[in-house]
Amino acid sequence: MFALDIPPVPYADPWLQPLSTRLSMLYRSKVRVAYFYEEPNNSTFRYRAYNMVQVLNEPDAGDVSASYFFLSDSDRFDEIADAADLLVICRSRYCHQVNGLITKFRARGKRVLFDVDDLVVDTDYAHLVVATLGLDVTQKGVWDDWFAMIARMHQTLRLCDGAITTNEFLAEKIAACSGLPVAVVPNFMNKEQLAVAEKVFAAKERARFASRGKMTLGYFSGSPSHRLDYALVEPALADVLAERPDVEVMVVGYIDHGPVMREFADRISRQPFQDYVNLQRLLGTVEFNLMPLQSNAFTDCKSELKYFEAASVGTLSIASPSFTYRRAIRDGENGYLSKAHEWTEAILRAVDRTASYEAMALDARQDALLKFGWQNQTETILNAFDIA
Repeated sequence: MFALDIPPVPYADPWLQPLSTRLSMLYRSKVRVAYFYEEPNNSTFRYRAYNMVQVLNEPDAGDVSASYFFLSDSDRFDEIADAADLLVICRSRYCHQVNGLITKFRARGKRVLFDVDDLVVDTDYAHLVVATLGLDVTQKGVWDDWFAMIARMHQTLRLCDGAITTNEFLAEKIAACSGLPVAVVPNFMNKEQLAVAEKVFAAKERARFASRGKMTLGYFSGSPSHRLDYALVEPALADVLAERPDVEVMVVGYIDHGPVMREFADRISRQPFQDYVNLQRLLGTVEFNLMPLQSNAFTDCKSELKYFEAASVGTLSIASPSFTYRRAIRDGENGYLSKAHEWTEAILRAVDRTASYEAMALDARQDALLKFGWQNQTETILNAFDIA
């Protein structure tokens, strides 16, 4: 584990601004972009609306300004439609309010785009999604909920002029089910994340990446839905812990261990779910970030975010070779890739190459900042708005 002398960061959701403040953000420039999400959260909203708005309100965006709005702002939808030149609906389910907002923009001759970060717009994939998430397929309510949610997403998508998503694989799926043009804007890190990442990486550089105590393998889960993904790597973790007494495991978030890990309880630490800023600090303490994924079309639609968040703090990742991970990670150069049956071998190979760790971590960080730093996304976002 890397010992960092960086205290936790006081955190409050930066997007919890009154409507008056968010409207003033929109009015700042001539070309105005309104992002809509049902209600703010720490995941999709942050990546697909808040981060986008942060970039578009920077000076290098030119005459563009942007802001974000929610269902709770519905009384002011006419004012928003008057003020904005473009509406981007982010992963929102069809309802009378969403339909009304789109209709108001259309009535004013303004374009509407749909932004989505998961394969949740085509009911042909509903069974795959339910199975991948490990939900109870014997429960009728599971099918009602997921088919309804995906169908409502699809209906919102159909009302739009085009779509934006996170990678080329998902873009093809969206285009196939909607017939709409689709642009790609990757997920990326915002200012708050990178400010902490800079401090964490600097501390590790000052220490020449020297570890203290046992080498730590970290698994970071943002939701319980990754239970089956974690199950892919858990047997390998037990193998590695049995073979290497100098290795320990840190599990962050909502995942519970299976019986195979019980005998290693004294070498397993748990941390609660983290806000996205302090997550960077915790990511920086582990040597390796484990990113197992089941292999299917749903997981191939996932973005690179777990890779670049770890890379920004100088932590290397070991990942399943999904569509995005095998494009982001050059095996043995800026991280490691592992097929489902290779996890024990891949982890041992990584922990035995400590001599190359610092150089690989620097490579990964430079790659992450170049491709997934907020400061390098302006042109990509603006280009996406021109899809027609």
